[in-house]
Amino acid sequence: MYYIGIDLGGTNIAVGLVTEDGKIVKSISVPTMAERDYREIVKDMAETSKKVVEEAGVDMQEVKAVGIGCPGSIDNEKGECAYSNNLKMEHAKVAEEFRKHLDLPVNLENDANAAALGEYEINGNGAKSFVFITLGTGVGGGVIIDGKIYRGFNGVGAELGHTVMVAGGEDCSCGRKGCWEAYASVTALIRQTKKALEENADTVMHEMVKADGKISGKTAFVAAKNGDKVGLEVVNKYFEYVAEGITNMVNIFQPEKIVIGGSISKEGDYLLAPVREFVAKHDYNRYMQKAEIEIATLFGDAGIIGAALSAKRD
Repeated sequence: MYYIGIDLGGTNIAVGLVTEDGKIVKSISVPTMAERDYREIVKDMAETSKKVVEEAGVDMQEVKAVGIGCPGSIDNEKGECAYSNNLKMEHAKVAEEFRKHLDLPVNLENDANAAALGEYEINGNGAKSFVFITLGTGVGGGVIIDGKIYRGFNGVGAELGHTVMVAGGEDCSCGRKGCWEAYASVTALIRQTKKALEENADTVMHEMVKADGKISGKTAFVAAKNGDKVGLEVVNKYFEYVAEGITNMVNIFQPEKIVIGGSISKEGDYLLAPVREFVAKHDYNRYMQKAEIEIATLFGDAGIIGAALSAKRD
């Protein structure tokens, strides 16, 4: 049997046909056009699902269920998106609307939870407690306990990026100040890089920005790796922000495994080594077995695979 996994984002809808053991047979990505009514977006999701199955050469009767990873506050039991600030969704009956176009069981999941489940199923090695962190435009994540997604009593648990690190600190997109996301996201790194440029005239990052035409999440990393002192200072401080948040996650959950995903995770050991060193020095656990901290391996496929496998479970 097969499962359809849908990773719904503000920019693209990624749809994949997934085997029971988490392998993507075929995938297609189409623009979301997020300004539209959610019903139009759901129709595109269903039509793209049909296309994926057809192009994979699979009979629709071999597809058991559909899993959708959606940004925002998700009521998993009702199959409803209560609210999403990336999409025009408020009490949107996504699962019910989808079944109007493709009559299959549908499981609606928060997109970060879906990605966490995908990484867990493929790389969790059966850990009883597992935390997935994404360092991208924001800081997201998900928690798996005893093999199940932790959603909280109301479905919106594990908003890891919105734990406050600095009271009254930098503005966060959620409306609070000082959230982890406001310091450890790519958006935050760009802001930190921009500030360093404004305060330092003697950094090679000025020439890099002129050549690239913009400041990106890579600017400080490239400069640091080329021996630029200012770039290195930005990167080292950013590592500290990332590691402080991960230390908090360790102290709260004491997970067997933490996996870091998102675009920044592609820095690999350059990111992982200082984070591991910081957490080892600062976590509350001094005498017991330590959490393993690893880099994600699925990257963009985690959302599709996790959404599909959430339908298999639910």
